[in-house]
Amino acid sequence: MNMGFTRRQFLLSSAGASLLRGAEAPTAPVAVAKCKTYNPSELTAVMGRMFDQLGGLGRLVGGKTVAIKVNLTGSPTYRLGYEPLELTHWTHPNVIAAAAHLMGRAGASRIRVLESPWSTADAVEEYLLQGNVEPRDILSAAPRVEFENTNFLGRGKKYSRFPVPNGGHIYKAIDLNHSYEDCDVFVSIAKLKDHATAGITCSMKNCFGSTPCTIYGEGAGIDEPSELPRGGRGMFHSGHRQPSKSSLPENDPTTPREGGYRVPRVVADIVAARPIHLAIVEGIVTMAGGEGPWIGNDLPVVAPGVLIAGTNCVTTDAVCMGVMNYDSMAERGTPPFERCDSTLQLAEMHGVGTRDMRRIEVIGTPIKDAMFDFADLRRKWSRTRRS
Repeated sequence: MNMGFTRRQFLLSSAGASLLRGAEAPTAPVAVAKCKTYNPSELTAVMGRMFDQLGGLGRLVGGKTVAIKVNLTGSPTYRLGYEPLELTHWTHPNVIAAAAHLMGRAGASRIRVLESPWSTADAVEEYLLQGNVEPRDILSAAPRVEFENTNFLGRGKKYSRFPVPNGGHIYKAIDLNHSYEDCDVFVSIAKLKDHATAGITCSMKNCFGSTPCTIYGEGAGIDEPSELPRGGRGMFHSGHRQPSKSSLPENDPTTPREGGYRVPRVVADIVAARPIHLAIVEGIVTMAGGEGPWIGNDLPVVAPGVLIAGTNCVTTDAVCMGVMNYDSMAERGTPPFERCDSTLQLAEMHGVGTRDMRRIEVIGTPIKDAMFDFADLRRKWSRTRRS
């Protein structure tokens, strides 16, 4: 299938065939559990068992500063029908609070909840309130919990630069808010969803929103980052401009200028540069067919009733794909990557982790018992759209 670029371009843009080392990529167990509700007592019990199955939170967070990237994608005014945002496309606050509570109980010294809300420098607390979510429920979950908007400098004095191993697919380094460096443990808490541009959005795609729009946004400064974020991350999708000149430009501006090529590579670069120590994906109640109401207000709200967690983001997202009834080894042209490349494959090429389910130990609920057929819903919705 010719999607505007050749196999040779694919390899060159990925720093050469030397990155094709999926068999050497590390693996780690992934815990899967059924969870029917967002009741805090059920969440705490289920997540506590999952973390114990992964070796315990104490060894990971004890005495450490933990940064948690959550997903508050889109404007708080976007809704799927009359559903609350946390039941469709936002990480549910009760999941965030339960994770923070368990981390505090395991000895975390500080917990920073991070997000780069779309095109705003408002406090994350204000953004949550606009979405009818009470931030105090998260702030009170454990001692020393705080929020930071990482869409700009925030409380930092300079941006932190994270080099991408192997030279990167798109960028040699990613510049981020100081909070992504000023932590000992980095956690991604994502929603289990399809994605119109990247196929799926789980723990890795969640980190797309860690990047500051002052550097990578539509209104970013030309020479230096803008003081405040303006516009979305269109350059990641279309490549129509470069980041602020104080940051590194992309490796090769002659590569395809289309989202299905660029977004998966940008995400793979981000997670290779700023590794995720704990990936948590919640699919208790979510939406199917896309990542937000802007994809289509006729998309279904679904209740898979599942939680997935692991210490390797690629293995975790591979299990997520299995739970969604997708093949983790799928490549471009195959669902859910009909019009895009696989972020899992590109991150595997960076050596982040394996997507091969034969090499991944699943702990807890077997995939066949946790499966919810996103793939079938995707096919039905696509047929409806075409008719």
